[in-house]
Amino acid sequence: MPADLAVIGLGHLGLPLAQAAVTAGIPTIGYDPGRAPAPSGAPAADRLDPGTLSPAELRRMLAGGFRTTSDPAELGRVRTAVITLPTPRSAHGPLDLGQVTEAARALAARLRPHTTVILESAVPPGTTENTLRPLLEQGSGLRAGTDFHLAYAPSRLDPGSRSHSHSNTPQVIGGLTPACTESAAAFYARLTDKVVRARGPREAETVQLLETNYRHVNIALVNEMAVLCHDLNVDLWDVIRCAETKPFGFHAFRPGPGVGGHAVPQELAGPPHLVRPLRMVELAQQINDHMPGYVVQRAAALLNEHGKSARAARVLLLGVTYKPDLADQQNSPAREIALRLMELGASVSYHDPLVPSWSVLERPVPRAEGLYEAVADADLTILLQHHRTYDLQGLSVKAQLLLDTRGAAPTGAAHRL
Repeated sequence: MPADLAVIGLGHLGLPLAQAAVTAGIPTIGYDPGRAPAPSGAPAADRLDPGTLSPAELRRMLAGGFRTTSDPAELGRVRTAVITLPTPRSAHGPLDLGQVTEAARALAARLRPHTTVILESAVPPGTTENTLRPLLEQGSGLRAGTDFHLAYAPSRLDPGSRSHSHSNTPQVIGGLTPACTESAAAFYARLTDKVVRARGPREAETVQLLETNYRHVNIALVNEMAVLCHDLNVDLWDVIRCAETKPFGFHAFRPGPGVGGHAVPQELAGPPHLVRPLRMVELAQQINDHMPGYVVQRAAALLNEHGKSARAARVLLLGVTYKPDLADQQNSPAREIALRLMELGASVSYHDPLVPSWSVLERPVPRAEGLYEAVADADLTILLQHHRTYDLQGLSVKAQLLLDTRGAAPTGAAHRL
């Protein structure tokens, strides 16, 4: 059966989008140019990286007609193509658009008139018009806005969320022309209850920029408040509890050991993106990057207060993923925390119900199989991620020392960040 939709990129954005499309009854193919070939004879569901989807969800998608392909010729047989490839950023560099541009070239060579091309990847404002458009036009001989539709739609995926899905999350779209906008809107209207039209692709791209940086800046603020409140002997968690009762002008964020996930902050320093960097975002990143070191500093101080040294201390890390109840470890601060503890001479182990094996700088970290026994044996247990399977009341009773970086343990049951 011919497909209506090609999802280009089957990572943390592409697979959930394909799932939503299949659920809506849209014949869908998945094309991922960077994916290694599956072992011969592997079951269809095992050929996909589950990311935010469970094996059962993948099997339902495949049963609903979803299929993957490595043949770029199939990109020329769809009505809509959505690019969802990652654009990773180095520690101090710009977003890498390499995978997006390679996909654009592959698509351009097969692009047919009247196709709708949508970019969902995180990109700097101007990318759809200044990078994607010329690649598609040069490779196809077609004109965007005349022969085919081109638009940007910022992804608003909340990985692992049970309450926020494609269907109930409004989708912003911005097309190159009004007709491009309406074509993209017609596609997303099949997936979501509400489509929000931006003036154009630059505005839609900047929505993604604002939403991502809003998260990082506010996390940085509450992380800095955590350090301040510890110095003042103030219970920040009680402060937040009280502050969030204000019905206007305040949205509660909570501190943690660092910031992980796929949505990296974007400073966009220098041409051709912006004349100057977003200074507040730069500062927020500095604050958030400091948090793993601060957690280790607090851990060492806590051990010292109880007559123990970090050197040769047995430290157990609970939860090494970037988000609760999700196996994704993308940019999780756990690795830096483990590395810093090892550099102090601590003996580090971990427990995570979703991560069967874990390594830091290619050094395997021992996994605790018996959780309560490991907690009782550790000189210090650090809660880095609060998975719902953790009974923090019971764990706090067993632990010699428990440092809670998520404010999840009952009051008085642990030392909070």
